Amino acid sequence: MNTFWLKIAGVAVAVVVAIVLVSMLTSGGPQETKEPEKTFYDQAQQDKEKFLAEPKPLENQQETPVPPQQPAESQTEAAPAQPAVEPPKPAEPTVIYCKPLSEIDDIEAQRLLNVAVPGRSIGRLPMTSYKPMVDSCRQIIQRWPDSWYAYNAKQMLADIPQRDQQRYNVTREELDVTRFAEPRPGTKPFTIKETR
Repeated sequence: MNTFWLKIAGVAVAVVVAIVLVSMLTSGGPQETKEPEKTFYDQAQQDKEKFLAEPKPLENQQETPVPPQQPAESQTEAAPAQPAVEPPKPAEPTVIYCKPLSEIDDIEAQRLLNVAVPGRSIGRLPMTSYKPMVDSCRQIIQRWPDSWYAYNAKQMLADIPQRDQQRYNVTREELDVTRFAEPRPGTKPFTIKETR
């Protein structure tokens, strides 16, 4: 009778060993490299790097001259001379045109931006909302519409999901950053580093 239970235990061990061997042999091939999932901390760190990095003023340039446009004829003549496949160019920093703020306004705008950026990170979590971020961004856009802070606030509002944009009635004017692409009276050129 003892040999009967030993035989059953031996069969059970053999089945377990067989399952382990089969799983090792089938998964022994080349492993697919998966991008690790971003944790909350990683996303919050990325938000800080993207939205709290100060822009750099362009050196030795007060006003940016508008480049002259070439006639359409010269563009069509130059096209055949270029190679069919151009090598990829390194990413150039984005140039935006903003009005510098006074020291007091700069401190107040930084304070509001320092509320908006963590509010953006927290808003991604389940059972939370983007309300603190949206309120801070709206204050920045209303008080300093031509500043670098308004540019970042508009980008943050544009990055939230569509359902939350509808929930907080985010308007097209609050999302429009085209005004920062061209020089305006009182603005200076700044470079920003785009991170994705």
